[in-house]
Amino acid sequence: MTTATDRPRFENVDYALIDALSGLNPGAWVGSRPLACGEGVLTSSSPADSLPIGQVDRPGAAACEEAIQAAADAFAEWRAVPAPVRGRVVRRIGERLRENQDALGALISLEMGKIYSEGKGEVQSMIDTCDYAAGFSRDLFGLTMASERPGHRMMEQYQPLGPIGVISSFNFPAAVWAWNAMFAAVCGDTVVWKPASAVPLTAIAVQKIAGEVLEEFGMPAGVFTLVAGGPEAGDAIVEDPRVRLVSFTGSTKVGHGVAKKTAARFCRTILELGGNNAAIVTPAMDPTVAIPAIVFGAVGTTGQRCTSTRRILVHESIFDRVADAMVDAYGKLRAGHPFQEGVHYGPLVYESVCDDYRAAVQRAVDEGGRLLCGGEALPELGPCYVAPSIVAANADMPCTHEEMFGPLVYLIPYAGDVTDAIALQNGVRQGLASAIFTEDMREVETFVSAVGSDCGIANVNLGTAGAEVGAAFGGEKDSGFGRELGPEAWKTYMRRQTVTVNYSGKVAMPQGVQFKL
Repeated sequence: MTTATDRPRFENVDYALIDALSGLNPGAWVGSRPLACGEGVLTSSSPADSLPIGQVDRPGAAACEEAIQAAADAFAEWRAVPAPVRGRVVRRIGERLRENQDALGALISLEMGKIYSEGKGEVQSMIDTCDYAAGFSRDLFGLTMASERPGHRMMEQYQPLGPIGVISSFNFPAAVWAWNAMFAAVCGDTVVWKPASAVPLTAIAVQKIAGEVLEEFGMPAGVFTLVAGGPEAGDAIVEDPRVRLVSFTGSTKVGHGVAKKTAARFCRTILELGGNNAAIVTPAMDPTVAIPAIVFGAVGTTGQRCTSTRRILVHESIFDRVADAMVDAYGKLRAGHPFQEGVHYGPLVYESVCDDYRAAVQRAVDEGGRLLCGGEALPELGPCYVAPSIVAANADMPCTHEEMFGPLVYLIPYAGDVTDAIALQNGVRQGLASAIFTEDMREVETFVSAVGSDCGIANVNLGTAGAEVGAAFGGEKDSGFGRELGPEAWKTYMRRQTVTVNYSGKVAMPQGVQFKL
């Protein structure tokens, strides 16, 4: 097998972590302990240069069972650990991520294809999540309520939920795990992680760090477990009654299946699914703010974010001016290897996705759209590279109602006022992220009002892509259900319990009910 040492190297990248993964890696782990696998070999190759990075020994049913059982066993011990102590474990994981940020960022970029600054940024999101979650370990609060019965006290408290499953996607191969696992851990839950098959090595590297921290603190290894297998590993998590919450990030189609299976056994879910996100551009916009933000929203991560901008709704009076500015900005974009300086975007994750992308561009043209720029393959860079495209379209074109996971954006005119633009934005099945660019406060307030954007995220004068850990993240409609991150995220990973204490020395029923023996 071609090894990592055979590919070109760049001066600003630490390859030690990548080199350590260049051989055959176990695909299942309990803490820092590998499990026996032997169900075939999965090769992880970089879309940036098509060279293999390393291989993974795929886990089978026995390894998945061992990992889930380890999480269940560890839960019995972990939930009894004081929450502030659990918080110190999470904080230490954050410190270890800081120590390895450059190396992990490089691995993410190489395995997934996002540019190096985005790879490091993803690790920074994990670090921020550890800091944020650790703080909540001293603030898992409940409520005290007044009872109608004399000598009684009522209160609500939150208890650990149990083992949770995290099924993450390729576009954020590490951060999505942290968004869930760090909050779950401080709440007293254990975590079983199934990463996307395109990015197993990143998950293994992160799992090792988390496992080593557990060892350092003398905690049960099963607090964090990993099964880096195919769909069967995901099914094992989704269908297992020991797993009390499943956080799934992926397509709406697969999300429907997850929802049905988990609902059948009354399991909680967080579903982070597809987006068809729109940015509204009104005549009152500031082009120095709007154009760069929209371009990053459409092209950042090569359009492979669930929050990527898919539709730009532009008032007809400024349509040509915005179209010219967008085409000019796209002409300045530079594609290339994620590690190269000055590169704006890297490859798509698979060569097959490039075929889907080019087919989507052609479909848009066939439906009446006008290709303003891009859309072609860039074979001189590699089989996974394409030029981002802008298509002038109409809102009634069927293609504009579907998500294409790539750098294809539709430029759509609207007439009337901002309420007409909002109606077009809301007129699709998805409801994840939205944005408006305007300096008119009436338009701003309309957009964020109860009759405005129906999305989980509504941004003003910034693009649809990008999120901070201090705010809740998630969508509505076909974009899923539930929220990650934010000030109340911890409640998702706990069970709510009502407690009534009778210290009166008498028996009293509520509502004045009398029952005497």
